[in-house]
Amino acid sequence: MTSVVVPVRYPLTDHSKRTLAEALRVAEECDAALTVLHVNLYHHGREVSRAELKRVVENEFGRVANVQYVVREGFLVEETILEEVAAEEADAVIIGHKQASRWRRMFRKLTADPDIEGFLREKLDAEVLTVGRE
Repeated sequence: MTSVVVPVRYPLTDHSKRTLAEALRVAEECDAALTVLHVNLYHHGREVSRAELKRVVENEFGRVANVQYVVREGFLVEETILEEVAAEEADAVIIGHKQASRWRRMFRKLTADPDIEGFLREKLDAEVLTVGRE
């Protein structure tokens, strides 16, 4: 079965809602399992539970079939997302343009080539969809 991972913020921002809406559309269109991922940052001190994440998503979009809610702990959001996508062997990851921009800034510090979508495709063997502004 195809699997899609979508990282979101908590509480859901407007941007996270648009990204999640696109992930729901793609998962339904491809009959894919969807993983809604949130990363609790160690240095922020606020921990979100799976139940809280599920509640806010269902309040916004209704009950969703074939979805799992995952909350991970990490120091770097981007690294934790990469680890989750790789661990699940996801077929696709759907990120918002803000997330892609953060990754580009991070990679600019490490390399002269900030092609984040290319990097993710190479490292994860997953399709990367970036949701833009509306």
